[in-house]
Amino acid sequence: MKNHSAINEFVLLGLSTDPHIQAVLFVLFLLIYLLTLMGNFLMLLMIRADFQLHTPMYFFLSQLSFLDLCHSSVTVPKMLENLLSERKTIFVESCLAQAFFVFTTGGTEACLLAVMAYDRYVAISSPLLYGQVMNNQLCAGLVWGSWGLAFVDALINILLAVNLDYCEDQTIPHFSCELSSLFPLSCSDTSTNFTLLLCSSVLHFFGNFVMIASSYARIVSTVLSISSTSGRSKAFSTCSSHLTTVILFFGSGFLSYLLPTSGSSLDMIFSLQYSVITPMLNPLIYSLQNKEVKSAMRRVFRKYFHSLL
Repeated sequence: MKNHSAINEFVLLGLSTDPHIQAVLFVLFLLIYLLTLMGNFLMLLMIRADFQLHTPMYFFLSQLSFLDLCHSSVTVPKMLENLLSERKTIFVESCLAQAFFVFTTGGTEACLLAVMAYDRYVAISSPLLYGQVMNNQLCAGLVWGSWGLAFVDALINILLAVNLDYCEDQTIPHFSCELSSLFPLSCSDTSTNFTLLLCSSVLHFFGNFVMIASSYARIVSTVLSISSTSGRSKAFSTCSSHLTTVILFFGSGFLSYLLPTSGSSLDMIFSLQYSVITPMLNPLIYSLQNKEVKSAMRRVFRKYFHSLL
């Protein structure tokens, strides 16, 4: 039996073993990654440059863009490297580090989406007190709290995984390292690890989902009490972008993390959805469905072109 210090590398099987398909996938995911970087960097710059977007809602949106940059950058560069490489290996330490950062950024995003749902509830139910309730101190505290909870959750799970013994089969039937993919490679008893991962996932992800559902239940109750149809429509429109992001993230994330990992095509699709596709789509969702963002983009670009002239 070998322990994890004796085994230097794992093998990531990736998405395909066909060289021609790998070349096509490399071009596709390189394009997606570049669009992710461009879209989220543009969103960050726009929110910073436009004074009218200096509100709690767009502060949280800038944090979401930063998280999407981090989340996709943890997995996509290594996936692109393996698509062009014959030896699709990753060092054990790098694999554990990648699993840690995937868990941290994913957990932080789950918390942040719950915070954004509460922000929308306060904005709709108490518009006159919105700036007073969602002050800078509270907003910063909620963001730091999201990062802190996810960091501690990931650290506890990773510390247990570091102590596992790995032997014989070193092949991970996935394009990235995730905790649930590492446990089947161990010849140690992983029942404690599985139990901890399940409990932390239920408490962290389902807990945040329950808070989001609670916020939206209160939002619906508040909106239905509005007499004018235009007022209801305006109130719901402020939540459409966030609700779309919640469905994309939690829908694929729950299925990928909480179902047993099998290396199946379905499992790969769910993982690609929340780690690669969703970070690219979020800037588009918020720019296409949000009038304030579109107006800010026009102002920023107009100001930029005027400065060039």
